[in-house]
Amino acid sequence: MTRKKVKLAFITNDSSRKATYKKRKKGLMKKVNELSTLCGIDACAIIYSPYESQPEIWPNNISIQHVLAQFKRIPEMERSKNMMTQESFIRKQITKSNQQLKKQMKENREKEMTEVMYQCLTGKGSIENLTMPDLNDLGALVDQTLKDICRRIDSLKVTIPGKAPPPPPPQATGVGKSSNATNEMKKRGVVMHALDKQAMVVDKVSGYMDGMQRGIQTQWFTDWINNPSQHNLSLAPGYELTQFVSNPNPIWPSPFFP
Repeated sequence: MTRKKVKLAFITNDSSRKATYKKRKKGLMKKVNELSTLCGIDACAIIYSPYESQPEIWPNNISIQHVLAQFKRIPEMERSKNMMTQESFIRKQITKSNQQLKKQMKENREKEMTEVMYQCLTGKGSIENLTMPDLNDLGALVDQTLKDICRRIDSLKVTIPGKAPPPPPPQATGVGKSSNATNEMKKRGVVMHALDKQAMVVDKVSGYMDGMQRGIQTQWFTDWINNPSQHNLSLAPGYELTQFVSNPNPIWPSPFFP
């Protein structure tokens, strides 16, 4: 069961106040004793109360006088440096509470504007009903979000310092033990070489056939010029040469020259 938080205020009930005094006094003495024992320092406690005629001290008069003598030897400025009255303590607590309140209000405002931004992005909200301070805070939040995104992108692009690059693929250590990449490159090289040789052979054969055909045609034309009687010009079966016009003058070989 958790302890109930105690309200720091004067206890109006006499019996409750007296019981609290005795309980807290015992705890304070115990804490001073633990502090002195664990840390090896000189410490003392003097408590005055209306419930006792003599002050409550710890540990004894001699030790208290020794601690007070050390305290008096400290200069006035140094002595009051860490001193704190009840009023100064309360003022310090109020200042600290105000700072915590401002910090919490700022966090709540950022969460509120973040929710508005996400609603606008998803189409569930609108900026039409926002006031000018709300628009200013929303614009500042959007700018900060964009800067954070750009900074994150830049950090992902930069290589992490101290991180070694990935190791290269394993190389062949002997005959017949090449890697998959090496075998693939060899296969591609063999295929490309074979295709090049095939293309060269086709080009040579085509050139040779063209040369032979041109040579045969030239030789046939030369033979026909020299011995026209030994070469018969004929058409395909079913076709025959016919004379277009009759030649009345047999002297001329052509009817166009009378």
